[in-house]
Amino acid sequence: MRGLNSNAALDREVIELDKRARAPRIQLVPFGKINLGKERRYLVKGLIPRVGLAVVWGPPKSGKSFWTFDLTMHVALGWEYRGRRVHQGPVVYCAFEGASGIEARVEAFRQRFLAENADSVPFYLEPVTLDLVSDHKELIAAIRREQDPPAVVVLDTLNRSLRGSESSDQDMTAYIRAADAIREEFQCAVIVVHHCGISADRPRGHTSLTGAADAQLAVKRDGGGNILVTVEFMKDGEQGEHIASRLEQIEVGLDEDNEPVTSCVVIESEARAVKFTRKGSQLSKGAQIALKALEDAISTGGTIPPTSNHIPPNTCTVSLNTWREYAYARGISGSDEARARQQAFKRGAESLFASELVGTWQEQCWLV
Repeated sequence: MRGLNSNAALDREVIELDKRARAPRIQLVPFGKINLGKERRYLVKGLIPRVGLAVVWGPPKSGKSFWTFDLTMHVALGWEYRGRRVHQGPVVYCAFEGASGIEARVEAFRQRFLAENADSVPFYLEPVTLDLVSDHKELIAAIRREQDPPAVVVLDTLNRSLRGSESSDQDMTAYIRAADAIREEFQCAVIVVHHCGISADRPRGHTSLTGAADAQLAVKRDGGGNILVTVEFMKDGEQGEHIASRLEQIEVGLDEDNEPVTSCVVIESEARAVKFTRKGSQLSKGAQIALKALEDAISTGGTIPPTSNHIPPNTCTVSLNTWREYAYARGISGSDEARARQQAFKRGAESLFASELVGTWQEQCWLV
């Protein structure tokens, strides 16, 4: 009898397992059983979602990679970021543009902020250039081999990890699917570092990336060399958050020729009060367009002129002609007639000079 009872119990267990295996994957949840989850919704409060795709974009040399590295180091260490709470966890940083730059940044951060015994920081570098679409499964496997799943995976940059065209719907869709596969596998944030388009007012390439993103942050440099980050949108969150930073250069060691190797760390900037307390509504529409055009021109092609008593030190400038061309491209005048555009730009520029938002000296212009 015992043998029969045992067999019956075993049969019931097999039947139950079979039922579970055949249970439908898609099941509807009644309204009354939908409960609010209390888990954190953010990786960095107000900036990066806990789980989702975030795009950090900007012109070349805007500091977007430096800023993203600094942000994710705070995640790895569990440090508050500029007074914002952080969800601590391991970081996987894919430096597709080469390892030498990121290695120097790591050493600069270590020397500036960490004690000597900082080897236990849960930060993992992936230094090999990959084609994310075809290599994402191998990347996922490499991440799985670590003990703990990551809180965030950084893809820096999109251009260096896409074998195809950024303007192609098909290629960008495949890239987004690969990034989503990483997000879904580890239930983590995925940050894509990306360049701007020719107009410098949106991320480069097909708009499907912006459509798929849960957060998008724009990075620019101002006339004083500050890194200015703006949250352009955040699903289930507020937009318009601003972060102002600056780079501090550090000598991190010597190369084989006994020449100094330098890199930079990111520190909080006092530019916040100057840059983000402006009331755009106090300016005319033409002046607002002119101000935006100057920001774009400086971010894209600004240079620091020789030391002068008339231009603040370490200030990026552009020529008045360059600024004017950017303002024309932004449509500062509703007319295509040359004189109308000239007059619209003149009025906008004079308003900005009078408001002390823009400085000028011998045809060079800069943001104050």
